[in-house]
Amino acid sequence: MRSNLIQVRNMARTLLLLIFISTMGACGKYPDEINMGAHTHHQKENSMGGGNAVSCSNLTEPPSNAPVKSFDLTAAKTFVRLKSEKMVKAWTFNGTTPGPELRVREGDRVVVKLTNKNIEEGVTIHWHGVVLPCSQDGVPGVTQDVVRPGEQYTYEFVAKHPGTYWYHSHQLSSEQVKRGLIGRLIVEPKEKTFHYDRDYAVILQRLGENEYLTNGQEGGLKLEATPGETVRLRLINAYNRVQWMGVAGASFQVVSIDGHDLNEPDVIQNEWIPIGGGQRYDILFTMPDNGQVRVYSKKQKDWTISLGKGRAPKKLSKHAKIFDFTTYGTPKEDGISPDMHFDRTYDLVLGPADINGKRFHDIPPIIVKEGEWVKVRIEHKLGAEHPMHLHGHIFKILTKNGKPLSGSPIYADSVLLFQGDVYEIAFQANNPGLWMEHCHNLNHAAAGMSMMVNYEGVTTPFRVGTKSGNFPD
Repeated sequence: MRSNLIQVRNMARTLLLLIFISTMGACGKYPDEINMGAHTHHQKENSMGGGNAVSCSNLTEPPSNAPVKSFDLTAAKTFVRLKSEKMVKAWTFNGTTPGPELRVREGDRVVVKLTNKNIEEGVTIHWHGVVLPCSQDGVPGVTQDVVRPGEQYTYEFVAKHPGTYWYHSHQLSSEQVKRGLIGRLIVEPKEKTFHYDRDYAVILQRLGENEYLTNGQEGGLKLEATPGETVRLRLINAYNRVQWMGVAGASFQVVSIDGHDLNEPDVIQNEWIPIGGGQRYDILFTMPDNGQVRVYSKKQKDWTISLGKGRAPKKLSKHAKIFDFTTYGTPKEDGISPDMHFDRTYDLVLGPADINGKRFHDIPPIIVKEGEWVKVRIEHKLGAEHPMHLHGHIFKILTKNGKPLSGSPIYADSVLLFQGDVYEIAFQANNPGLWMEHCHNLNHAAAGMSMMVNYEGVTTPFRVGTKSGNFPD
């Protein structure tokens, strides 16, 4: 009897701890008010810029004659009908989750008007992976105030880099992404670097607690393709956890990671591709003369994409080789190396949901000046995988576990670390602003695994905290 009571008490303590962690993403970790643009986040006013300070709000896209692509997105709580006719609660853009796919062309000026119909917590839109001006990044309390019910906000930026991106609310994002406020953003190139006949973008999401959806539908996704056609399949992981994706029925190439092309990618087969939360992998394959090609998750059967007709291909062994981008493709000199001179270097040590033993506004920001080259060493000491995502910049992955990459250069906005991994990344501070760096396992971000990369001389008029209702996790 006594042992049973002890077990019950231990279970109760565990449950309370889980509840505590799960609620940290709302108001629990936030003070009344804090300015995320300060040198240290214990100041109420930004003291960085002196007389030459510029506000993030004034860092906007300059006028141009670029073609304009305009979109309207309305965020609303509603119900969506799944393929099985099941009705489920969702927070949607334009009545669907994911929201509409936005396709633009490299060089287009993108204008998106966001309307919040009835989401009391407020919403924003973050353009995940897109390099754009600070004021357009969609981070509440840093680049704007949250958009409340009945309000509107217009985003405007030039799509400078072709590739696969996505959009999502950055207000309480652990909750709002899970409830459905996501969508695909594809920037098509002016000139193709790879030939393909069909181009599909697929976003993997978990809606609520139990619905595992592929482009908004349960039970997998069927796409058209005929024998001999070459298909570009853009895979977007909008779920928190890493997905091990396999390709059955064809050999393939990984042609792009996080929207950036790889140099002379090898043709491979029977390899699992680990895609972290928020990451994007584009693969290219040619349809066989007979049978289907299936791209599927090792762990979640609903995340299966079937192309073509005929017999289903044999699945990969669960013990098949794991794709290794550090040796994949062909080297190409770009002048960025581990041994070059860096103006600043930083070390980040990752715990279960912390950075250098601290959380969110207690983590000192990375401080940079425009034009500097910055190297960041990231070490994962303990816990589940961490897909670390940097806003507003493209970085190059220099080394993994002390070894320089030997294949194609890898340019990305996220790097996936498993326990024990050590990466060095480098970026040029060429986009003035105030930028988040955080884990895109959004439960970890909600628990405080976020920090800032702040440019000297950049300020913000916005505040994070319970007073403003801006919660940018």
